[in-house]
Amino acid sequence: MITKSIYIINTLVELVILVETRDILFSIVMVISAFTLTFRWLSIYHESDPVMILSAIILIGALASLLISIELRLKRIETIMEEQARSFRFNIRGIEEGIERKLESYTRMLNETVNELSRRMYR
Repeated sequence: MITKSIYIINTLVELVILVETRDILFSIVMVISAFTLTFRWLSIYHESDPVMILSAIILIGALASLLISIELRLKRIETIMEEQARSFRFNIRGIEEGIERKLESYTRMLNETVNELSRRMYR
């Protein structure tokens, strides 16, 4: 039980680290605004329904969670793309060096062949 609680706390801490503080603040403002707006709107008609207020809070909370989830997913995709680009650059560099070595060896062989032919022609 304690290890599960520690795991949940660590997961929440990691989530808070990944999510920027301003996103959390905006989410809290969204929920408070939903509560205030719904409460005021219903009190105008003298029908204060706690279920409606709670439903609005849950709806806005879910929307805020969805937006944060999308942001986290985009960050994860960005990280994956950066890693792939880094790997791609490394592989291209290796291929470039290999082609350069082969080209140098072929150029060296061609120069030796040309030199050999020119020596034969002058004899």
